[in-house]
Amino acid sequence: MGLAGLVALRALRRRSVAVSLAVLTAVAVGSMLAGTLSVAWAMLLNKHDLGVVTTVCAVAAVTATVTALLLGRWVISGHRALEQAARALGEDGFGDAESVGNGSGALRVDGSTGEGGRLERADVSGTMEAPARPGAESGRTRGGGRTSVFPRPRDGGFVPPATPMPAELTALARQLEDTSARLAASRKRERALEASRRELVAWISHDLRSPLAGLRAMAEALEDGIAEDPARYHRQIRGEVERMTGMVGDLFELSRIQAGSLTLSPTRVSVYDLVCDAIAGADALAVERGVRLAEEGVEQAPVEVDGREMTRVLANLLVNAIHRTPADGTVAVAARREARTVVLSVTDQCGGIPAGDLPRVFDTGWRGTDARTPTEGAGLGLAIVRGIVEAHRGRAAVRNVPGGCCFEVILPAAQ
Repeated sequence: MGLAGLVALRALRRRSVAVSLAVLTAVAVGSMLAGTLSVAWAMLLNKHDLGVVTTVCAVAAVTATVTALLLGRWVISGHRALEQAARALGEDGFGDAESVGNGSGALRVDGSTGEGGRLERADVSGTMEAPARPGAESGRTRGGGRTSVFPRPRDGGFVPPATPMPAELTALARQLEDTSARLAASRKRERALEASRRELVAWISHDLRSPLAGLRAMAEALEDGIAEDPARYHRQIRGEVERMTGMVGDLFELSRIQAGSLTLSPTRVSVYDLVCDAIAGADALAVERGVRLAEEGVEQAPVEVDGREMTRVLANLLVNAIHRTPADGTVAVAARREARTVVLSVTDQCGGIPAGDLPRVFDTGWRGTDARTPTEGAGLGLAIVRGIVEAHRGRAAVRNVPGGCCFEVILPAAQ
């Protein structure tokens, strides 16, 4: 009996767990009945005692069989509820729906179609649609299936079924819920990146179209000999070319950062030297704009960074601060050590950033305005700052201070 049960279980291992439970129950009950009746016959019991033993064994067999079938039905019910809930995982924008389960698959009535709703049947072979039957929203279909209503979140999230399930299925539901949360966060990041990319393409297209039109007009004026001051035209052409060259360089640097191909050569340097080099490089622009550059407590704390890339980070922060600070304003640079980190800060007098825009400051293409003609930059400098800092296992942050805002770069301190 046991050998036959083992062969049957192996042959039916891909079938429903209810079938396996039925086979297991049949093997256990059959073995018990065969053994008990064999012992009873061997003991030469009278007919009355043999009838009692046989009746008790039959009742026990029926009880065991019914219990096994109820257990299988419970497990299958939990599995179907979990399967229905899992269908919403990864979908987007479906709203609420009603599902009708039967023995071969699941039927779903999409409530968003109103009176002309459609009844969809999903199984392992594909998806099949048929017109909805009257009474499809009732508790039971013609085929005897059960109707269960479960929420279909519009964000494609996973909602654990309320049906009681075994511990294993409950643990699986928790894992699916965690996976759904991670997928939702990933979709949110993807949407934000897509919106940022579209915004960047629109702004870059505008920033390239305008100077190219100006260059074409100046070149035609020089070619036709109608330019009153050719030297001024030449200077303007050179300035526009340099600006577009810088924009293309920023795009190339940002593409390297986002592709993960930025190569760093970290060396042990002092943040004091980095700050001094960055201030020296931005001093000419500050004088031109009438902005003062000041050091406010720059400690000689050591860090292990790529000197060239970190100098670019500070240069981008200083240029951004100088452009945002009005004439006669001050841009302050500071560096201090905090526990196991070194904090570099650049404080300007821009008047502050709206609280709703603070999380977007380091996004690609953000320039602090929705206008297509901002005064300076292509909105890539701060995105490059964040990319380089994160490549050094650090982070970039910004916060408002009285009269302006403070950009901070937090880096691991050298051992």
